[in-house]
Amino acid sequence: MPAPFESAQLNLKLYELRREPVLREARSWFLLEFNPETFDEFAAAASGERNASFRMVLGYWDMAASMVTSGAIDGDAFRAAHTEIFGTFSKVQPFLADLRAKSGEPNFCRHFEAVVMAAPDAEAILKRRREALSSAAKARRVAAQPSK
Repeated sequence: MPAPFESAQLNLKLYELRREPVLREARSWFLLEFNPETFDEFAAAASGERNASFRMVLGYWDMAASMVTSGAIDGDAFRAAHTEIFGTFSKVQPFLADLRAKSGEPNFCRHFEAVVMAAPDAEAILKRRREALSSAAKARRVAAQPSK
């Protein structure tokens, strides 16, 4: 188990990385605009013009989570400092098994998944985040419609 100070240092470094402008924009797109309801929508969005954003976001979170699974960062400290990981994973989780099977990559996002699912009540947290993000996306679409 890493010392609390070491965990804190690494958590702060990960937070600094999240502030990088390209990653920040990609994370914003993923949370606010990436809202697939089927695997086909998921695959189309992931392989479309935002493919680089998709890969950047999932790559960042899987890399960050690997610091927990390798023992460099305490899992509880990580989850407390990076709650965005739950919202992000809530968008991937419904499609993860299909994605792994169809891509032939059975370990895709395995660190990401392990860290999120290790949280107490992970399924309930993911359900709440998924519903909140979906509701917010629907509200944005309604607000964007021209007034009658």
